Amino acid sequence: MNVEHARQLAKDLLEQLGNELARGQSETLRAYLAAMAKLPGYSLHNLLLIGAQRPGAQHVAGFSTWRRLGRSIRKGEHGIVILAPIVKRQTHDTAERNPDGVPPRESGQDDRRAVVVGFRGVYVFDVSQTEGAPLPEFAVVAGNPGPYTERLACFVASHGIALRYSRRIAPARGACIGSTIVLLPDLPPAEHLSTLAHEAGHQLLHRRDGCERVSRTVRETEAEAVAFVVCTAIGLNVGSASADYVRLWGGDTTTLSASLDRIQRTAAEIIAAIGPDV
Repeated sequence: MNVEHARQLAKDLLEQLGNELARGQSETLRAYLAAMAKLPGYSLHNLLLIGAQRPGAQHVAGFSTWRRLGRSIRKGEHGIVILAPIVKRQTHDTAERNPDGVPPRESGQDDRRAVVVGFRGVYVFDVSQTEGAPLPEFAVVAGNPGPYTERLACFVASHGIALRYSRRIAPARGACIGSTIVLLPDLPPAEHLSTLAHEAGHQLLHRRDGCERVSRTVRETEAEAVAFVVCTAIGLNVGSASADYVRLWGGDTTTLSASLDRIQRTAAEIIAAIGPDV
């Protein structure tokens, strides 16, 4: 399957999805939403392509990723074609000015910008197409949060953020909807606090500070880093849970390093508020 074929297939599948929704048929939508929950690092078009070529795919990654995990592609398996952007750095027009009227180079800003100039087909494989070392189980946060959950809820309320509970967000454990945090009911106590800290991080970092435009990977990495710091500060056993979460979203140490100051300030604000026992 070449790039043009893949693009046309994605377009056709998206149109098919729209037609089914117009007829009141939501099974396809539920299938794609389930795929989004399992494969959060992929765009809608690539999810459509994965679903068309490998229905029921659970964990999808490229050859090098599977090799790092100690797994190899089974002989005879055919890859799943998805579209990867071709990104180039282009120099701004020298006449372009920033809001202060200063050319980017003179203002100390990078005078190049990343531009998507096309797409190329790349191959990924589902875990069912691989063999080798078992996949690591994702760790969870454990321990007794004691009074800190109630204190964190009070901190959230003091910032004008509503806290609600709903099973409709499953399989997600938490979500931010406007100025409301929605959590899945009946989470274990440590997971409850960790998820609330994660969503509070979103509200403080990405709503209040006006950073909605940063990529979803950066937002999720920052919020989970805040949750990690808060949970560690109050003595919960985080283990590799946060690292697992960040890897799931495609984040890495570079993503974290670029955000460390914002993460530190936000985590410190929460920790100071839910003391004095911290």
